[in-house]
Amino acid sequence: MTRLVVMGVSGCGKTSVAEGLAAALGLQALDADHLHSPEAVARMRAGIALTDEDRWPWLDRIGQRLATPAAAGTAGLVVACSALRRTYRDRLRAACPGLRFVFLDGAEAVLAERMAARQGHYMPPSLLASQLRTLERPGADEPDVLTVDLSPPLATVIAHALQALRAPAPHGA
Repeated sequence: MTRLVVMGVSGCGKTSVAEGLAAALGLQALDADHLHSPEAVARMRAGIALTDEDRWPWLDRIGQRLATPAAAGTAGLVVACSALRRTYRDRLRAACPGLRFVFLDGAEAVLAERMAARQGHYMPPSLLASQLRTLERPGADEPDVLTVDLSPPLATVIAHALQALRAPAPHGA
């Protein structure tokens, strides 16, 4: 069963890439934003960054969904989730052994431009700096994380992610 998390800061294109990967791989897609509590959404909408205490129940809900995608009648699941810190990724790994991540990485200016152009999203551009401060970039000791540049057009980003996912896993992954 394939289970993936497309991760990165707000505005990086997680949802679009997750949906594209899910379609290409014949899997279900889920935007983890839909699993936030109403209180967390209200905080973000007000421009208040979430704390770890705000995130733990959310991460647990995501982990539960990743661990049980078969209940939804699918061969796997691709989740769009920020997973900004190593401890968040570790919590998801604990809930779902064998989980892989696609990290959408790019320049702050590109992210800010994308966030400014979005309409109807509760995450205001003012929280980008907070997300970048929180971000712990995956290191070499996380071989289950594939890094993909978010700068090219969406179809190219998805193609690069698919290519990375289909490549042989590094030793120890």
